[in-house]
Amino acid sequence: MVSSASEAELSVVEKAPKELFLGGSWRKATGGGTLDVIDPSTEEVLCAVADATPEDAMEALAAAHDAFASWKDSAPRDRADILHTAYDLVMERVDELALLMTLEMGKTVAESKGEITYAANFLRWYAEEAVRIDGRFSRNEAGAGRVLTLRQPVGPCLFITPWNFPMAMGTRKIAPAVASGCTMVVKPAKQTPLSMLALTDILERAGLPKGVLNVIPSSSSSEVSKPLIGDPRLRKLTFTGSTPVGKMLMEQA
Repeated sequence: MVSSASEAELSVVEKAPKELFLGGSWRKATGGGTLDVIDPSTEEVLCAVADATPEDAMEALAAAHDAFASWKDSAPRDRADILHTAYDLVMERVDELALLMTLEMGKTVAESKGEITYAANFLRWYAEEAVRIDGRFSRNEAGAGRVLTLRQPVGPCLFITPWNFPMAMGTRKIAPAVASGCTMVVKPAKQTPLSMLALTDILERAGLPKGVLNVIPSSSSSEVSKPLIGDPRLRKLTFTGSTPVGKMLMEQA
């Protein structure tokens, strides 16, 4: 990081994870490639993070697929407890996480604090929803039988998050997946990977099992997302971003 940064800025950037998170382990990208994270207010390099390859993306999906076998049957209360713990950990670090967000994406610290609180509340909300997943028992239209409907986790998901709300759009996707028993691969925007990596560290500390969450920062969203979308093990895609990219992803899916 450049020498013009304050001690507090140096500290939060140094503390943030900078590797891929695959199958419960932090590691470098295949080939050792990195992606520079730029401070938009100074156009200086804050740090470099691992730049995922298509091979890394497929490893992330394999980890999510393997973890789903047991995670889908986990107790709703256990999932809720993880999300409650993650909420508490985020709220304990609001100032630190807000400064990190400001450095990598440019909004004011006050706005970043507002987003961190907003993001944390998705964790708390879905912690409560995890224990309310219900079904339906009804009479069929012919009156000759009964219909039982159960809600079940869909399976491994791909989440693509935007640069302008890097934490809130992350928890908005991750929290309901955790609550429902799904596993996931997350591809954060290349401009703002640090907030997602910091959130990943928090979720790991909160007790999220290995393979449930896998994070692949990448300089090329299309290179890592296309093979994932084409793989039948992936069961759901959620994207927040531009309309043209959204249409392209819909065509691929």
